Amino acid sequence: MSETTTPQEVPAEIERFDIIFRIQHVVMFTTFLLLSFTGWGLKYAHAPQGLSSIWIRVWGGADMAGLIHRIAGVTMLLDFISHVIYLIYLFATKKMTINLKTTVIPLPKDVFDVVQNFLYFLGLSKEKPRFGKFSYAQKFDYWAVFWGMFIIGSSGYALAFPMQVSYIIPQFVTGWIWELLWLMHSDEALLAIVFILFWHFYNEHLKPEVFPMSWIWITGKISTEKLKHHHPLEYELLFPEAAKKNKKHQGE
Repeated sequence: MSETTTPQEVPAEIERFDIIFRIQHVVMFTTFLLLSFTGWGLKYAHAPQGLSSIWIRVWGGADMAGLIHRIAGVTMLLDFISHVIYLIYLFATKKMTINLKTTVIPLPKDVFDVVQNFLYFLGLSKEKPRFGKFSYAQKFDYWAVFWGMFIIGSSGYALAFPMQVSYIIPQFVTGWIWELLWLMHSDEALLAIVFILFWHFYNEHLKPEVFPMSWIWITGKISTEKLKHHHPLEYELLFPEAAKKNKKHQGE
């Protein structure tokens, strides 16, 4: 008597980010906006007239803008730390494991994906790169936060609490270290604002396929049809039988 196997059921959507990740994302972009708006006003608060003077008054003056800026900065830093701790917890409890098709860690394949994508858009290849859970663009987007938090976070903390930091700064660098920290904080913040505006905002809001925005950051879910189209390697990992069936139909 032969055993019958039931076909693999493919749900309409799957969870991509749990509620903890979504809350951390909301806190991150909220504090980022507050830091951008107040920081830009503080950068030019010394200007007596013009748009910068009007903008800093919107926030109640330089003192109030500075207070909001520092509170938002500390909140962002705590949010980032909580994210790292949560990742450690997920790995420690084996709720998250490293898989080449689902990891956000940059891999050599990502370099080949970049080349393949350029060839495809230039019309030199008919095949698009096949991404796992995260494309090279999404990985860059994610790890840019770590780099930014290191530069902006460390310099911002030093500028916000100079008395405490001065105890650990060597005497021979006191003549130039504060100016360097200010430049690091200001220029990296400008880079972050431009990056978010032209890279992240376009990909998650302005692309025709997601306009006015991708709802994943709210629902945490992605449809399996979009998963199959944008992240085929992850789709094949999660639904191997359905993926084989689709390939068979495409080959007929």
